[in-house]
Amino acid sequence: MNTPVIGVLALQGDVREHLIALAAADAVARPVRRPEELAEVDALVLPGGESTTISKLAVLFGVMEPLRARVREGMPVYGTCAGMIMLADKILDPRSGQRTIGGIDMIVRRNAFGRQNESFEAAVDVKGVPGDPVEGVFIRAPWVESVGAGAEVLAEHDGHIVAVRQGNALATSFHPELTGDHRVHSLFVDMVRAHRTPE
Repeated sequence: MNTPVIGVLALQGDVREHLIALAAADAVARPVRRPEELAEVDALVLPGGESTTISKLAVLFGVMEPLRARVREGMPVYGTCAGMIMLADKILDPRSGQRTIGGIDMIVRRNAFGRQNESFEAAVDVKGVPGDPVEGVFIRAPWVESVGAGAEVLAEHDGHIVAVRQGNALATSFHPELTGDHRVHSLFVDMVRAHRTPE
């Protein structure tokens, strides 16, 4: 059985919900805080939270540079909301000192859909996810202003890009881990399996 081991960066955000969703999608899920824990997983999820805080904590815990290196080497990675911002090669309006991991040739705008009290849910058609639209939970969500030639747009909402894939990197503006629908996580687990057992 090709069961991948997928970590969730456990510095801030909805870590537990991602661990549950990954387990439901037939992966072994583990929290990751330190470089030695990162070295033991096949892939990583970057959860929602506050991207500036996650960036600073990743540096503090010594995982920023090892994570950048593994993403450059092709490790599958999936970012939701703040995690999408972390995977962007460029942030349109970065906070002072904010750093990203990179990996997707896209420019993102932080908090683009509004503040916390403007959070909403919407049905989103995601390319590669079979069946009905995914129920997207948008909480202080970013959107993608533009993508480069290497990035594939998987979904849009209200004229804005909200899901992108580039190679082994996947990112969504919304939080599928909060809905009980694990199809986006299953898509990511399939990406990890394909990476572990290339044809």
